[in-house]
Parts: sequence; structure tokens; C-alpha cells
Amino acid sequence: MIVEVIAVGTELLFGQIINTNTATIGAALAERGLDAHFQQTVGDNLERIASSISTALDRADAVILTGGIGPTQDDITREAVCAATGLPMVFNDEYAERLREWWAGRGKTMPKSNLRQAYHPEGAELMMNPRGTAPGLAISHGGKLIFCVPGVPAEMEFLLANDVIPRLVAASGEEKVIVSRLIRTWGRSESDVAETLDDLFEGANPSIAFLASASEIKVRITAKADSTVEALTLIEPVETEVRSRLGNTVFGIDDETIERVLLRLLSDLGYTIGTAESMTGGLVAARLTDLPGSSAVVRGGLVAYTNELKQRLLGVEDISSVVDAATAVEMATGAQSLLDVDVAVAVTGSAGPDPLEKPPGTVVIAVATPEDARAKELRYSGDRERIRAYGTTAALQLARLALIGSWWKH
Repeated sequence: MIVEVIAVGTELLFGQIINTNTATIGAALAERGLDAHFQQTVGDNLERIASSISTALDRADAVILTGGIGPTQDDITREAVCAATGLPMVFNDEYAERLREWWAGRGKTMPKSNLRQAYHPEGAELMMNPRGTAPGLAISHGGKLIFCVPGVPAEMEFLLANDVIPRLVAASGEEKVIVSRLIRTWGRSESDVAETLDDLFEGANPSIAFLASASEIKVRITAKADSTVEALTLIEPVETEVRSRLGNTVFGIDDETIERVLLRLLSDLGYTIGTAESMTGGLVAARLTDLPGSSAVVRGGLVAYTNELKQRLLGVEDISSVVDAATAVEMATGAQSLLDVDVAVAVTGSAGPDPLEKPPGTVVIAVATPEDARAKELRYSGDRERIRAYGTTAALQLARLALIGSWWKH
């Protein structure tokens, strides 16, 4: 069964509210093996909402609309459903009385506008909403299903779990699951990863997709099967092949972050870690200490933003040039000694917008381990915030690679 989601609300188009409902519904559909090929977001305009519904009905077996079923003048999803389907609007006296009782039970007089929520397209089944006053609507029309749920996330989620998804599963006649495994990589470009996995991309089940975000390239492997176990069985050989081809650029799966992976690696080795930061101003240490239990391996961090502190606290000898490999290594070994740690990560560089010794975007990272100390110079584009964020991630990644004996050579 193919299901299309339509999020209604001009505030979504303006970015005044983040559209989390579509993501929540998409995840719920995937969990039950229901296919979703398209999603739409449309403003509070009767003609455009009706057009969106008609388009969705042409290419999907069911449509879920979220938003626009409240009591105000711009809540026009009900009217749009009538316009798209040709169904007349009817008034539900029983639900109108329920609304009056709801308000009376709270010692208040119901605003007349709330009676809008007692209207619905003829033939619609009302789905009771214990978390609000707007009932959900379930409509069967022309062999297709239409569901209208509130835009308030808590109300939408209740109706989705308790009414909409069960109805869709029953209507589909079969219950499948869609399972995804996310393989997280760092150190290669999206195009490079895609070319390396080119022949695997042709598969239909499992399928492969590539996601680029925050300097990581994620490889998503998705399988559809009768059960989670069967889906994972389909994914396993593809995941093994992906890992084999991408090697040590793979650092984690699913929700594993680089800081979580690095802390686990340090714990397994019995190592402690500390940081010495200039350009990143403590961001590396913050990422490490965000995780509970990090105090078992993280001893501390030093922000040596001025050259004088680099020299006095970390033992940097030549402060006439500090955006270079020699300085980064001295910062790392200095922190290793000062903080009494097994591993130290140091970051220096030029985040911009004004150039220092080297162009903005230059990041120099050093990692000192019990065996060695090395530095790597990287270049990033973008604004100051992006460069610092990417530099922070690179520092954590290079620490991982240093610990597994595979210093990044790309």
C-alpha cells in the first residue's frame, strides 16, 4: 500500500514551525512496511490544499493530512477534502454536544468557532481525540482512504498510533516491515563513496541511498520483509560488502556518533584522553563530555586561545607561526604531559573571517598517543561556525584513526 502525507499550514512554509509531523508519520509508515513515495507541504489555501489532495489520490492508495482541522477560520482541511472529493459537508449534532460538554466540564463557555470541528465530509468516521477537541477523520472514497489528523504533535501521534496505522495495516491485507541500517563514514566525498558502491546501488531490496551531513557520508541500506529478522538477514551481506569496500572510513552504524565510538575505543584500550584547543575553543572537549560516563576516560581540556598560553602552558616553542603541524604536535604532547593522559588531541587553525597566517578554513589537528604524535592540515569552506564544527568532528575522527593504527591518508 502506498501512502502519501500532506502537511497543512502556512506556518510550515514560512519556517515558523518545524515540520516534525511528516517525519514522525514517515517513520511510523516505514515501521509497518507501508510505502511512501511522496510528501507534500501546503499552505492554508483551499484551492491548493484540494489540489494537493487530488494529486495524492491519483498516485497513492491512502492520504494522511495533518493540520488544518482546528476551530479557526484558516483551518480549512475539511473543506478542502470536500472540494477534492465532491463530498458534501455535514454537521454532526452528537459531536457538537460532546464539544459543549467538554468545555462545560472545564467550567468554561465554548466559543462558537469550536462548532467548526463538528463539521465533516459526509460518510467520514470520527476518530476520537482524547488529547484535544478536534476529532480525526477517516474517509473511504473511490477505493482510496483519506485520514485527517490534528497538527498538534501529541494529538497527531495518538491518532496515528491508535487509529490511522491500524486501519492502514488492515486495509493493506499484509503486514511487512521496512528496516534500515545506517553505515556512517568520514574521510571520503559523497561522490567517491557513491562510485565505490556503484554496482550495489542497482539493488531493489535491499536498496542503497547516500546521505551527506555534517562532514559525514552515511550509507543507508533499506530492506522490506515479513519481519525485522528477515529484513536484517537481507541487509547483512550488503552491509558486509559496503564495510569491506569503505574500510576504516566506516566508524559507526545507526545512531552511533563519533564521540560515542571514540570513548568506547578509549575504554577498551584502557586509555584516558585530554584536549588542547585554540580555534575550536573547547568544542572537542564539549563533544566528548556531553556523553554520560565520559569522566571515566576524559581527564580534562585546555583552551589555549592566545599564543602566550600556548607557549606558557603547552610548551610551544615558536609562537611566531602557530597555524602549522609543528605547533599542533607541541600542543598535543604538551597537553598529554600537563593533563597526564594517554591520548591528547590538539586543534589550531584559522576559522575566519579574517585570515591569520593561513587562509580562513585552515584547520591543523594533532593527536598524541603513547606510541606517536602526528598532525594533519585540512581545509574547509564556509562560515566560521561551519569551519569550527567540521574541525571538531575531524579532530575526533583523527583520534579514532590514530588509535586503530590507521592515520588518515586521504
